[in-house]
Amino acid sequence: MSEWDIKKLQILRTLRDRGTVTATAQALLMTPSAVSQQLSNLAKQLGVPLLEAHGRRVRLTDAAHLVLRHAEAVFAQLERADAELAAYAQGEAGEVRVGAFSTAVPALVVPAVRALRAAHPGITVRVREAEAAEAYELLAAGEVDLTLSLAAHAPTDTDRRFTRVPLLADPLDVALPAGHPRAADEGLRLADLSGEPWIFGGSGPWSEITRAACEAAGFTPEQAHSASGWTAILAMVEAGMGVALVPRMAATSREGVVMRVLEEDNPRRHVVAAVRRGAEDGAGLGRVLGALREAVETR
Repeated sequence: MSEWDIKKLQILRTLRDRGTVTATAQALLMTPSAVSQQLSNLAKQLGVPLLEAHGRRVRLTDAAHLVLRHAEAVFAQLERADAELAAYAQGEAGEVRVGAFSTAVPALVVPAVRALRAAHPGITVRVREAEAAEAYELLAAGEVDLTLSLAAHAPTDTDRRFTRVPLLADPLDVALPAGHPRAADEGLRLADLSGEPWIFGGSGPWSEITRAACEAAGFTPEQAHSASGWTAILAMVEAGMGVALVPRMAATSREGVVMRVLEEDNPRRHVVAAVRRGAEDGAGLGRVLGALREAVETR
C-alpha cells in the first residue's frame, strides 16, 4: 500500500491552487526548495511522478490530479473530525472567522453577530471584509472558516473543497433622482429607462450584474459615470447625473433619491455562504449559519 502523508498532500493541493512553487512556498511560509523536496519525497512514497516540466515552471501530472481527487475526500473527513472534536471540547464556545463582501457586513453579518452575542455569548465571530477572489483564497488557506459572496462569483458545486449554502435572493431596485419624470410611474420597468444615462462600476461584479439585468430587459445600458461605492453612486443619482440599479441590501435613504421596486422585471442578485467541505457539521459554524439565516429572514 502507498504511504500517504497529509502534510505533503496539502503542499501538492496548494501548488495546484497557486500555480507555482514560489507562490506555494509563500502561502505555506516555506522555501521553494523545501516545497520541491517535500513533493519529490511524496512522489517516491506514492511511486508515481507528480510534477512535470512546463517551460520554466512545473505542472501537475495526471497522476497528481488523481491523487488529489482522492485526497479531497480525506481532507473533508479531517474537517469533519475537527468539527466534531471542537463541538465535543467547546460545546457552545469557540471562534468562527468570517470573510464577507462589503455590503454583506452591515446588512447580514452585523445583525447575526448581535443575535449570537445574546443567544450564544461563548461564540466569538471575527469578521474580515473581502471580495470573492480573496475570500475563497482565505477559505482554502484556512484563514477564514466561512465566506459570504455573490453566487455568480462563488466556486461551483463541482469544486470539492467547499460546500455552498444559499442564503439570499437580494432584489435590485432602481434609484432615480427625486425630480425624475418617471419617479412616480406605476409599474415602472427597466425598459422604460433604456434611454437614461446609467451609473455603475467600470468592471467587476456590479458592472456585470447591471449589464445583465438591462440586457435581460432588452437593452444595453449607456454608462455615463463609473463608481464602485454606493455612497458615490447614490450621490450622483441625487445630483441628477443618471440612474442606477442598487441592491436592496445596500440601499440607504437619501432625500433626493427615489428607490423604485421593479416588480415586473424582478431582477435579483444571489448571495451564498461557503465553508470548507466537511466543516459544516461544526457547532460554531452551524450557529453562525443559523444566525445569518435569521438575519436574512428579518430583513
